[in-house]
Amino acid sequence: MYSSSFFKGMGAGLAVGMAIGLAFSPRKKNRSASGKFIKAVGDIVDNVSEFMAH
Repeated sequence: MYSSSFFKGMGAGLAVGMAIGLAFSPRKKNRSASGKFIKAVGDIVDNVSEFMAH
């Protein structure tokens, strides 16, 4: 029971950390691809947080 909560928290923390890291990383010339990736990571974070709320 506790281990599943731990893994959910770790997954959410990793996703949020990646999103923050990508948001503050230096910009490259190809902004559209990085913007799409950041949006996808944000969607993943939303899905994980919604899953944890249930």
